[in-house]
This record gives sequence, structure tokens and C-alpha cells, in this order.
Amino acid sequence: MWSEFTGFRLVNGSTACEGRVEVRVLGTWGSLCASRWDVLDAHVLCRHLDCGFAESIPRGGPFGRGTGPVWRDSFHCDGTEAHLGQCPVTALGASPCSHENNAAVICSAGSASLRLVGGGSRCDGRVEIFQHGTWGRVLDDQWDMQEASVVCRQLRCGEAETAYNPPKPQRGTGPVGLRGVRCAGHEANLTLCNTSLPESVLAAGIAEDVGVVCWGSRQVRLVNGPGRCAGRVEIYYQGSWGTICDDSWDLPDATVVCHQLGCGGAVKAVGSAQFGEGSGQIWLDAVNCSGAEAALWDCPAGSWGQHDCGHKEDAGVVCSVPPQVPR
Repeated sequence: MWSEFTGFRLVNGSTACEGRVEVRVLGTWGSLCASRWDVLDAHVLCRHLDCGFAESIPRGGPFGRGTGPVWRDSFHCDGTEAHLGQCPVTALGASPCSHENNAAVICSAGSASLRLVGGGSRCDGRVEIFQHGTWGRVLDDQWDMQEASVVCRQLRCGEAETAYNPPKPQRGTGPVGLRGVRCAGHEANLTLCNTSLPESVLAAGIAEDVGVVCWGSRQVRLVNGPGRCAGRVEIYYQGSWGTICDDSWDLPDATVVCHQLGCGGAVKAVGSAQFGEGSGQIWLDAVNCSGAEAALWDCPAGSWGQHDCGHKEDAGVVCSVPPQVPR
């Protein structure tokens, strides 16, 4: 079956080793639907393209929209194959897929010269820069949203939410790669900002490690259920996982979660901590999705962290994709 695939490539990235996945089928290039695209598939593609391994598979279309067809075939790689054509394939036929749901990958050889460490995703954490073959800390005494915006844009992590100086336990201990930086906020790359500050400026302040939280760090997951497509809903926001209150929680809300996770439609929206009580923050209350939103945080809801709930009211969902049966 694999003979129908005659080419694989990554497009719209800043290097040849990151971008939207495109597959050539019978001579026609098209994007690949992300609904079943996973990191094992991405590993195989990165290796095939001499791009190392897959560092992440960003969702939400960070590499733009394709113009050709969207292939709905899903690959089932175990990660050891030499190229995607060796992986088992399922043709999903008429399963819906939009250009906003294109498969993408950032391979290790294509990573930008920045990374965020110590966070819960590739889009939040302490900033490090790669120079002269080694990763180094970024230190600054006036780190703010202008600089954070550049970092988030460079890493294709969406808008910046927070610029911060990590507390002492999270500070780096290695070499310093960059000390002092001033951005206007529109630069495409941190090294395009002013990094040649006079010694008098550097000496006037106390330069500390810097960190960012980008919009792209937001994640959703289902925990404590029978598989990845059922469980208590948890959102990763501002660097920590939290739950959702079940006030007005219903099927359209659950539908958005299931679609976002590639778990099909929603079978049931449940409350009263049916999948156990969570801990930490309760991030959202009074969520009121239409069911058509691309992500749970696109739905109308109360302000982040504002609620009158306890964890006994944690919301959950059951999606239509059944739990994986061990083989």
C-alpha cells in the first residue's frame, strides 16, 4: 500500500528540519491530517530527512495553511522504520480534517538557536541560547514582555503570556550565552535585538536568569480514565496543571476537548469528580463552548483561576474513541 506515497517533506519552517508535513500521493503534494499524527511517526520522518529526532509535534497550525489536498491517511509507526512508507497505514476516508489541523514536526536538527528548559512543555521555561556548539543561559536585568514576545515568536509558540525571572531553585548553573538584551518586540530572532549593551548599563543592574510562558504552552489532557480519551479534564496554564469546575459543563464543552485531543466526538460530559478529584488550581469555571471551537480556552468562560468550586466538582469527559486494548 505504501507505494502510493512518493515523497515526504517539511514546509514553511525556518529550516528544512521543521515545518508542516507534506506527503506526495500519486504525484500530488498535500498536507497530512494531524488527528492520528504522533511522535513515533514524527521520529521516523525526522530520521528519514536526516534531521535527527522529533523534538515536538506542535498543534494549531504554527506553520501556516496548506493549499493542496489534506491527506487523511494515518501512519502507525513504531519508531524504528527507515521512512514513513514502511509504516502500516490506515486510509481514514471521509474523516473531517481542516487545514488548521495539519500535521507538523520540529526535528532536533532544525531547532532554532533557543530552547526553554524546566517547564512543562517546549513553550515555557527558562531561556537558553545555542552558540559555538554549546547551550548557555540568558541573563538580563530588565527582562519584560518585549523580549518574551521575540522568544515565543522565534520558537513558534504563539504570543507571550508572561516574562519572568525564575526562582532560585530553577536558575541555571551552566555557562552564560547572553548577558543583557533589549528588544523592541517585533524582531524575528533574539539575536536581532540589541545584545551589545555598554558595560555601564550591564553593571548598573543585577542580571538574572530569564524565563517565558508562551500561549503555545497551553495543553489539555484527560487523566485517571481507562485510556487517553476519557478522564478528568486538566489544563496546563501558566506553568502548572489544573482542573475545570463542572458548573454548566455539558456535551458541547466535552466535544471541544475530544476534538482537540484527536479522540473523536464526545459521548458524555461528566461532573462531580467522577474520575477522581484533582489537585492544585481550578483553572476554569462556567465554560460555555458552542462545540465548534478549536481549543477549550477559546470558549467563553470565567477568568482564569476565578471560581467558587472545590475539586469535588472537577469535570471529565468520555470521548468516542475507545480505550486501546493491549495486544
